[in-house]
Amino acid sequence: MKDLNDILAMAQNVQNELSKAQENLDTIEVEGAAGGGLVKVRASAKGRIVAVTIDESLLQPSEKQMVEDLVAAALNDARAKADAASSAEMAKMTSGLPLPPGFKLPF
Repeated sequence: MKDLNDILAMAQNVQNELSKAQENLDTIEVEGAAGGGLVKVRASAKGRIVAVTIDESLLQPSEKQMVEDLVAAALNDARAKADAASSAEMAKMTSGLPLPPGFKLPF
């Protein structure tokens, strides 16, 4: 069994690496789209919405319901891509750590 100080140092290292990875997630951007690109949402891998773009052809009162549906769909698409980018980034961070099989971060 390893010395307690070694285990504590390893835990501190994991915490520092996790913190760095979390900070990095806000710099990675993904784009979700709906309606064939008529509505686009840019988000960080951390899930922060950066921008929403709506094609001018949709800006008519009669298109209100469709625009709302497309915005929701684009947000969901962006969120799914943000989650995938976050998972990929966290996998990179944990690839060199001696974690037990099946152990997932963040906790």
